[in-house]
Amino acid sequence: MKIIDIDQLKKVLLALPDNPRIVVSGNFAPPMTLLGVLDSVLPQYRLHMLNAQPGIPDREGVTHETAFVGAGMRKSTRLDYVPSRLSLLPVLLRDHLRPDLVLLHTSTPRFDTVSLGIEVNILPAAIEAVRAYGGVVIAQANAQMPYTYGDSQIYENEIDYMVEVDEELKIHTPGELSDNSRAIGERIAALVSDNSTLQLGIGAVPDAVLELMKQRKGLRVWTEMFSDGVLELERLGALDGDVPITASFIFGTRELYDWLHLNRRVRMLRTEKTNDPSQIARQARMTSINACLQVDLFDQANASRVRGKIYSGFGGSTDFIVGALHSRGGQSFMALPSWHAKTNTSTIIPKITEAVTSFQHSYVVTENGVAPCFGRSEFEQAANLIQKAAHPDAREELWDAAFKMGLAL
Repeated sequence: MKIIDIDQLKKVLLALPDNPRIVVSGNFAPPMTLLGVLDSVLPQYRLHMLNAQPGIPDREGVTHETAFVGAGMRKSTRLDYVPSRLSLLPVLLRDHLRPDLVLLHTSTPRFDTVSLGIEVNILPAAIEAVRAYGGVVIAQANAQMPYTYGDSQIYENEIDYMVEVDEELKIHTPGELSDNSRAIGERIAALVSDNSTLQLGIGAVPDAVLELMKQRKGLRVWTEMFSDGVLELERLGALDGDVPITASFIFGTRELYDWLHLNRRVRMLRTEKTNDPSQIARQARMTSINACLQVDLFDQANASRVRGKIYSGFGGSTDFIVGALHSRGGQSFMALPSWHAKTNTSTIIPKITEAVTSFQHSYVVTENGVAPCFGRSEFEQAANLIQKAAHPDAREELWDAAFKMGLAL
């Protein structure tokens, strides 16, 4: 590994092939210094990031490539969406989407290692892929990035060049919970017992569930990501202190990042491990909690598309739904408000016309109630969704559709 300055970095970047594919730390850990220099010297490139946030390069010549669309790419006119479960994305990087350059956002060196800090995810696989095919790895070593343990630790000899920075990390502060989010969270929390293992997706409902789990005991966390709610459970003694908190990426407040630094309670693993359904299934009472946009009477969920256009992607929800259903005592929750206020339409619909993101959940939960789905016949499934989850104003229309579709007698 060679420590270089900005002028030397520019020379390294100019030696890349034309229109290179560049894999970059995503979510709330983008290496902004490296991205700024990259964008100033390369006229054309493919930028591969997961859940990219606003502020990334966005101009003609930059192709946005991702398997999970974040706010920074959602309105891009040059978006190249690659459908993939998160657990399989490392395979795509190895065999199909081979990078020419990987840009990392790391801690400062500790002995002969640095840490990927709050964003492990697909980065170890990207490093392996780029090195296997003669590409380059450049790290932005940041004094403000926490040093975390597990697969986040990488040796200095896995990095070609390092640029030293002192750059504030992006933070995420959850907003106030809406009445609907709180109602949904209360219904889910009531069905989660002590000694369960939690996976929580991104959004208001998972945040609400965590807030309402403070009286539980012996909880465990095996998830792709978590935020400040897990820190609160740890402080209140709701978590099993003998079992590591396992995740693949994290975002939240500066307080959370400070708690993570050199904290061996937290184990950061690569995506292939956290999102492996067979590993998920081994967790005690694995409880998967995710949100979606629509659910139909076949218990199929759309969590990724709006009016035919990609909004997010599969993410890790499909991996965890399958893993949770195979876990002894496990259960999978799909949460959504029953009514879409902007379009004034029901989110429980007869049949999804968008691409299906997931199906076969333990429960579908709205502010109106809990609809048991797994283990029910298709008639019971449809009836439960209509009677217990759908908005009252939509039920008559849904019953009519159910009869026409052969889902009601």
